[in-house]
Formats: sequence, structure tokens, C-alpha cells
Amino acid sequence: MKAALVALLVLGGSAAAEGVDRSPRPVPNPAYLLAAPALVPDAATVSPAPVAEVISSLRPQPRPGGLEKKTAAVPDGKDEGLDLLGLRPEEPAAEPETKPKKKRKKDKAAASKKGSVCGVAAIKGEKIATIKSKVKGCGLKDGVRVTSVAGVRLSQAATIDCATAKALAVWVDQVVQPAYGGSVVELKVAAHYICRTRNNVKGAKVSEHGRGKAIDIAGFVLDSGKTVSVAGGFNKTMRRVYKGACGIFGTTLGPGSDGYHEDHMHFDTAGYRSGPYCR
Repeated sequence: MKAALVALLVLGGSAAAEGVDRSPRPVPNPAYLLAAPALVPDAATVSPAPVAEVISSLRPQPRPGGLEKKTAAVPDGKDEGLDLLGLRPEEPAAEPETKPKKKRKKDKAAASKKGSVCGVAAIKGEKIATIKSKVKGCGLKDGVRVTSVAGVRLSQAATIDCATAKALAVWVDQVVQPAYGGSVVELKVAAHYICRTRNNVKGAKVSEHGRGKAIDIAGFVLDSGKTVSVAGGFNKTMRRVYKGACGIFGTTLGPGSDGYHEDHMHFDTAGYRSGPYCR
């Protein structure tokens, strides 16, 4: 009985040993076999790879084509490795440069002053040479030929001095446009500089027109194309703009004032000690 048990244990041990010996084992490195075959168990049973193939497998793979040239072209101290390998994501395009706000404001102000006279951007026109006259009291020094004021064109260029041009611009901006809801696009100019006496009366004093200090307005053109005239159309709105000129100008004369201004409004910048003359 004991002999039978011993025999079973011996046979079982041999089977276990064979099972272990026959279990899968990793394939030895061919290079290691070539270098020291005697150190590897069962090396004789392994078919070694050709020497050239083994040596080739051990060498590092060459860099991608052109990488050496790209690397050499990178300035010192600049890390562009990811760019060369194509691993770095594309950066968003730079936004176009814009002018600073202060710069833009200056440009806009410069543009608004283009073609202006009398140092006021809202008065457009040109300077003119001094007007001399043989008639005493007539003439104009430092005059301008105005084509528009406060964005409203004149039906004809008006030759006046800067004081009159400024008063006209204030009147249009602060009185005329508010009264007509900003719809006025043109002033109908009846008269400006001309060397003559007041009301063309012989022997009378020289008119303020003869000094470049007066302008006559016969009506307005609206953005609808309609013309509102002083003659036959001196209504409530026009009366309001006429009265609003008093104080802005030194003299305001219109329909009903003296019989000479029934078809236009006369404005001048003559100064009086007693204050503006408004009728």
C-alpha cells in the first residue's frame, strides 16, 4: 500500500514538472541569443534572425524627412518643436489693428473742420481778399464767402464778415431748425454784400450790406422739397424764427417793420448802445 502511494506521488510530480516545462514562455531576444547563446536555456531550439535584420532593429529610426533642416532654421532660444512636428494647434489670426479712440476723435474733428471758415466747423466757405471801395463807408476786410451754416446750404454764396456768419449759424441751429423740426435744408438768400445806401434811398447812410455785416433771407427750402417764403407765407412758425433772431443779430427787420422788408427778413450785426434793434 505504501509502495503504491509512493509511486503515485512520483508520477504526479513528474507530470507537474512536465506541465511547468511545457508552459508558454516568452521568445528570447534574438540579439541576446547571438551575444550569449550559452546563457539562454534551450537556445539551440530558437532560430536566430539574420544578423543584418537584428542590427537594423536595434538602430533608432531616422527622423522625418527635412526635420534636421527645419530644426537648424529655428533661432536659438525659440521653442518650436511642436510646430515642426505638427502637434501644436493653429493660433487664431491676429485681429486687425484699430486706431485708438483718441486718434479717431481727432481724425473726425479734423474732417469736420475741412472747408470751414471763421474758426467754426459748422460754417463752410472760403476766405476772400479785402474788398475796397471808392464809396466812403463801403468795403470789407477779412471777409468770407459762406456756402452753408449748421449743415444748411445757402441758395447763393454769401459774402459777409465772420461776426455775421457766426450769428447766422447760431440762428439756424438754435432757432430755425427747432421751429421746423430739423427739416430745413436751404436758406433762400436775397442779398448779402453790396455797396449801397439804406433801403436804396438816395442820400441815406451806407447800409450794413455795404460793410459785409448784413444778410437778407427770403425763405426756406424743406427736405420735402417745399419752399416756404416770407412773401405771402409769414405765418406763425416764420414769425417765431424771425423773433428768435432778435438778440442774436443787432438788427432784425421783416414784414410790417417799415414797409421795405415785406418779402424778406433783414439781419445785421451792427451794434447799438441801447441794445438790439428789432421791429
